[in-house]
Amino acid sequence: MKDTQTTYFPTLEAVIAAADKLKSVVNQTPLTSNLYYSKLYDSNILFKREDLQMVRSYKIRGAYNKMASLSQNEVKNGVVCASAGNHAQGVALSCKLLKIHGTIYMPSPTPNQKIEQVKMFGEDYINVVLEGDTFDDSYYAAMREQQETGKAFIHPFNDEKVIEGQATVGWELFNQAPKPIDYVFVPVGGGGLASGLSTIFKQLSPNTKIIGVEPTGAPSMSTSIKNNENTELEHIENFVDGAAVKKVGDKTFDICKQNLDDMITIPEGKICQTILELYNKEAIVVEPAGALSIAALDVFTEDIKGKNVVCVISGSNNDITRTAEIKERALLYSNLKHYFIVKFPQRAGALKEFVVDILGPNDDIAHFEYTKKSNRDTGSAVVGIELKSQEDLEPLITKMKNRNFYGDYLNNKPDLFQFLV
Repeated sequence: MKDTQTTYFPTLEAVIAAADKLKSVVNQTPLTSNLYYSKLYDSNILFKREDLQMVRSYKIRGAYNKMASLSQNEVKNGVVCASAGNHAQGVALSCKLLKIHGTIYMPSPTPNQKIEQVKMFGEDYINVVLEGDTFDDSYYAAMREQQETGKAFIHPFNDEKVIEGQATVGWELFNQAPKPIDYVFVPVGGGGLASGLSTIFKQLSPNTKIIGVEPTGAPSMSTSIKNNENTELEHIENFVDGAAVKKVGDKTFDICKQNLDDMITIPEGKICQTILELYNKEAIVVEPAGALSIAALDVFTEDIKGKNVVCVISGSNNDITRTAEIKERALLYSNLKHYFIVKFPQRAGALKEFVVDILGPNDDIAHFEYTKKSNRDTGSAVVGIELKSQEDLEPLITKMKNRNFYGDYLNNKPDLFQFLV
């Protein structure tokens, strides 16, 4: 993962200047030791809590640092950006603080809660425009306005001043750490945070291993590093919306391919498990991208034993309406929720037989949808069953087959399964 040439690295002087500029704007977020995960992994696990910023993510750092560097003419002309959430909030608050008028493009399906947050932070200094179905649609619309008006475009990651702003997370972290840090796990979307933080540590603590973490459904940095060129993905899964980009920045790619000691991907289901675990064990609410660094610890169980490890929790802008989907994905990943087509005999007592004689004492029907009468003898239903243990699956399937209730298993049929989850 090493290369000898990059086009740009943030200097320590530039990052310190950015930190000074941000003093009155951002919180110096705490670096806290976590007892639960420290015991679980037999190591000293610390959380860098960027979810505790005013805008509930680190994005305010880069947005403000960029906008505070604009010329008087650029300030007068205003700014434009595109974002599905966290960057939009950082730009909005920066607009209000710096008294710069801005236009923020967001995809039309963006939850109303996020839109209202952006408007709250920006007040009269921003105008929100809903454009297209995806971030890419909004991005191209914002770029059109930039070209037509000459407004400064505030990029979410591929900008030197933005990277220097995000690098202040690393500068803070280095100064807060009570002991030398062996590992830092950092989420990667477009790569701005990983670029800035890793540059600081390569200068000040070169023995610290920096591990970048992406969702499996959006491995843009992993793919680019593997290909040794910045590669645009044709399709991505948008569930981890704070870390789902089709193509990382050219600047961030150059830095990350040289600085990161490893770049890994984590399944979305594992991320959902971690979100629920953090809430249930620690009363910490994180967005999917905010759970990436902690979800990655399982991959490095042996490496981090006895080490000082920092997980950067990048944000907590989680929409409560996603809770059901998060739980569903977590159960599926744990192999504890299974969907079947069940063939019910068209006779009295068939459903009771299924519930009493086929389901185990700890099994629970979580979904039931009668589809149609297949023929005069049977009728089909889609049934979702939650298990207490993975080992209960095979006995359940065996009993269904022995009593002629078994129709099909849907978890391993993605073309059909997408209509359920």
